[in-house]
Amino acid sequence: MDKGKIFRDLHASTFVMPNPWDVGTTKLLASFGFKALATTSAGFAFSRGLPDGGVTFEAMIHHCRDVTAATDLPVSADLERGKGDSAEQAAETIFAAEA
Repeated sequence: MDKGKIFRDLHASTFVMPNPWDVGTTKLLASFGFKALATTSAGFAFSRGLPDGGVTFEAMIHHCRDVTAATDLPVSADLERGKGDSAEQAAETIFAAEA
């Protein structure tokens, strides 16, 4: 299954993409029949007792891996600023997310 193609095709119409904040809510929301999910930086941070933006990049990447492993649905990842604002840091962010 090509999750990227499925996700792109969803954009041809209106769809709802809820934001699970952990593996449990990922599985719950997937069971409701949603076609795609999106991670939430604020929701994940708040579930850890941290402010939005208070999660490290490495922790967010690990969280995204946990969410994507918990579902067969396409997942859009909220990586905030990733590794930083430069072109090189943006590339590092994309390569880390793809891995």
